[in-house]
Amino acid sequence: MHPLFHPLYVDYCAYFNGNQDYFECHEVLEEYWKMIAPGDKMHPLVGYVQLAVGMYHWRRNNRSGALRILKKAINNFCENPESPFFDFIEFDDLCTNCEQSAKAIESGEPFRAFSIPLQNKELAELVTIKIAQLPSISKDFLLHKHMRRDRSDILQAREAKIKKSGERS
Repeated sequence: MHPLFHPLYVDYCAYFNGNQDYFECHEVLEEYWKMIAPGDKMHPLVGYVQLAVGMYHWRRNNRSGALRILKKAINNFCENPESPFFDFIEFDDLCTNCEQSAKAIESGEPFRAFSIPLQNKELAELVTIKIAQLPSISKDFLLHKHMRRDRSDILQAREAKIKKSGERS
């Protein structure tokens, strides 16, 4: 199976191109990245995650955060143009959309979404099917989604790490 046909990448594209749930984009692609290239910060999947995070911040009007992370995504993409993770993507269009978004952020323009430009018919069909299955979510919910998630597992892991490091001292 080509890596772009992995269900988590299809989910990413559906969230990005469908209901613009950039928070969920981050969640699903981070999971995929951790499966295939954990720790590789220049893997193209990291660039896609950074793109989603940048769009999330821009929509929330966190311009400095959006610009900073979007520039990282652009750099990641420029470092990996021959990656199979761009095989079925209009790579030049993706980079142009990212660069135009960065310029718009710098100019103080309001948020505007764009789609991941898919050039493979089979991948586009899988994404379209997934988009049709996505729940309808209000823009307000999407805007503040990071504050609505259950972070208890993250906080427990952090507390255990602090406790463990304290025992070593």
